[in-house]
Amino acid sequence: MTEKISQETVIKVSRLARLSLSPEQAEKMTAQLAGMLEHFRDIDALDLAGVEPMTQPYPIKNVLREDVEVESLNREEVLGQAPAAESGRFRVPPTIGFDV
Repeated sequence: MTEKISQETVIKVSRLARLSLSPEQAEKMTAQLAGMLEHFRDIDALDLAGVEPMTQPYPIKNVLREDVEVESLNREEVLGQAPAAESGRFRVPPTIGFDV
């Protein structure tokens, strides 16, 4: 015999998770969870004895390119175009401690 999930169980778990569900939401959630559990039962009924477990459905390959060293921008030229620079870095306004 398969046990069904009750609305009382859903409400109890939602309280434990500190979720506030309206009666309509609890009813909808109960139906959705019951559907999920039924789907899991269907999966449990499958004969998977000869199926090898896998971690990824498709083979993983490295899609990153090789590192290539190229000429970069001139630091003084870039900082010279910045609104404010200090000690070889961009100077930005502080962002902590101010109300936005």
